[in-house]
Parts: sequence; structure tokens; C-alpha cells
Amino acid sequence: MNEITYEKSGVDINNADATKREMAKYVNSDNRRVLNKVGAFASLYDVKFPEMKNPVLVLKTEEPGSKQKFAFKYKKIKNICYDMINHLTNDIIVMGATPLTVQDAIICSKIEKDVVSDLVKYISQACKENGSVLTGGETSEQPDVVEKGVYVLTSSIVGIVEKDEIIDGSKIEKGDVVLALPSNGIHTNGFSFLRMLMEQFPGIENEIVENGETFLEIIMRSHSPYYKVLAPLFGNKALRGMAHITGGGIQDNLNRILPENLSAEIDLAKIKILPIFKFIKEKSQASDKELLRTFNMGVGMTAVVKKGAEGEFLEHFKKFGTAAYVIGEIIDGNKTVVFKNNLQY
Repeated sequence: MNEITYEKSGVDINNADATKREMAKYVNSDNRRVLNKVGAFASLYDVKFPEMKNPVLVLKTEEPGSKQKFAFKYKKIKNICYDMINHLTNDIIVMGATPLTVQDAIICSKIEKDVVSDLVKYISQACKENGSVLTGGETSEQPDVVEKGVYVLTSSIVGIVEKDEIIDGSKIEKGDVVLALPSNGIHTNGFSFLRMLMEQFPGIENEIVENGETFLEIIMRSHSPYYKVLAPLFGNKALRGMAHITGGGIQDNLNRILPENLSAEIDLAKIKILPIFKFIKEKSQASDKELLRTFNMGVGMTAVVKKGAEGEFLEHFKKFGTAAYVIGEIIDGNKTVVFKNNLQY
């Protein structure tokens, strides 16, 4: 009988250890709140916030969905790392939270040292650009559970907000104005739809869509980050609520922050549709209803602001290079998003 070893079964501990040593360069931080280095069983993070009266932790877990399959197929590893962290951070900042720390998980059939090192490097970079720090996580080699060459990514974030400065939509009132912050494209939702589209139109990935960029280049742009443009507004009482527009579109995300007796009326004719969505519309022949439930259609984030304050907010966004604009208002209703007029392509 041949000797059974862990390495023969598909798990190389020596390779994993070498990879972890390489990863340590990107995870070890000079952040004073991080109290230990990579190699410990868990991460230690100092949570003293003497400047805050009643700090509340804000927690979220995210994964980049089927876009990660595209990322590894088309060698867009950096893009998918930024996708995951930008999306994750956007989900907590809509509550007024300041990002603190991220933990990631990388699950694969076989650890490829260069690939895993790059993943950790880019995840760490994306965290720093979003004001947080990667404090560690898990790299798990699972042969016969995960298909060879496939990597499954996920991450969790911890943020913090003063309790009386939480932004949850509860202060939204009738007459408040809905602003749109533009997306840079697909972000991380709708890739199962796109995979089917690419199967029906072989070679579509090389078609030019906008300013010399191909379909593939545009759909693989990393998810827009909004922390730096929104953070200066935290604490502004005229900012009533924010919604990150992800799967389900405006309809199924903006409604999540509305009070029970109010609705948001969105003028579809005001949405500035990006060329990529016009291209998808023409190729797929999908209805506007289908597209609005699948994609962000050019609106990556919505902000509900007090009526009369929209000019102040639009000016702020302009200073940060974000061309925000008005797309609707809050009306009497039942916690729904109501569309009027039609999309203008």
C-alpha cells in the first residue's frame, strides 16, 4: 500500500506556508490599531474611540459574484479585488460608517503562489484606498471541492459610526430630493446575464463600445468607490439616506431605506444612461423593465437630501469630480420606488 500524504491528496502545506510568508508583506500594517502581525490565530484590533460618545459597529460580508469567473478567465485579477472591496465599502458607508478593517477569504482547489499573492496585494491596496486596513483572513485549499483553476473570493468589513449620526433613511420626509451619483459601468451585478449574451454573440467581447474601449474592457472596469466623496457629508443633517444600487437596480435598493408611508418617484427620462447599457439593450433586445432590475443603468448610488439642500450637495459632488444630478423626489406611498416617463437612450 502506498503511503498516504496530505500533499498526495492535493494539499501542499509547504507551498501554502511559502505563500503566506509572501502575503504577509501586504497584510502587515503600520496601523496603530492593529496589535499583531500575520501568523497569529486571529487579528487583534484596538477599538478605543474616545472621540465618540456612543460608537456603533457596522458589519457587512460581500463577494463579487460571477464577475470573478470573468476576472480569472481574462486575467483581470486586480480589477476583481477592487470590485469586491469597493462594493463592500459602499455597502457600509450608506449608513454613515467609517471603514475600519477587512478580513478576506480565498478558496481554491490548488494554491498558486503568484496568483494568491497578487490577490492579497490588490485587496490590501483597495482597502487602503477606501480608508480601511486588511488585517488578515483565510486561504483555503480544497481539491475536489473547488474546480481546478477556480478561485472563490469573499470578504467582511467592520466600520464604525456614532449612534446619533447613523444614516438609515428614517428621517426621510415627503418632498425630499433624490440625487444620482453616476456609476462607471456594470459594477458587479448582471454578469450571468452578460455571460448568456456573450454565448449568443461570439466575439462580442472585442466589439468597440465607447471611446475605443471594447465591450470586455468596459464590463471589467472595477466597481466605482464612493467613500471619499461621501465621507465629508457624514453628520450633515440634510443627508437623509443613501442607497447603493446593486442587484435589483434602483427599484429594489432605494426602497430599502424608505419609511413605510413614503415612496420615491424616479423620472427615468433623467437617468444618464451609459453607452454600455445602450449597447446591451440593442444586442439583447431586453425590455427596459428587465434591464432596470438587472443593472444600475448608470446610477451607482442614490442620495436622498432635504428639499432645498440639493444645490449644496451637487456643488460638493462637483468639487470631487462626481457629476451628480437630480432624478426624483419623495412622495406619499408605501415604501416603493415608482417610475415615471421612459428611459432615454
